[in-house]
Amino acid sequence: MTLLYSFLTLNILAFIITAYDKRLAIVQKKRISEETLLTFTAVGGTIGSALAMYIFRHKISKKYYLFKFYRIVFIQILIGIVVFYFYEKIFV
Repeated sequence: MTLLYSFLTLNILAFIITAYDKRLAIVQKKRISEETLLTFTAVGGTIGSALAMYIFRHKISKKYYLFKFYRIVFIQILIGIVVFYFYEKIFV
């Protein structure tokens, strides 16, 4: 259950940080770095980041950012597949 709460908290944080970066962009203030945004994505905030990106239309026209974002998503999917298919051989 702790893992679920951690996952939810991380995704909520990723959503808030991405939305806040959009707000900073609108008012032309110092922004949150792409490295920070992508780090939250990489450690498990993919869903929250993606929702904020599409709800607030933030970073969706930046091809290089999207390339990095989708590369992270692809790697997470591969890890999920490996863990799903090889769970017994790895963890048992």
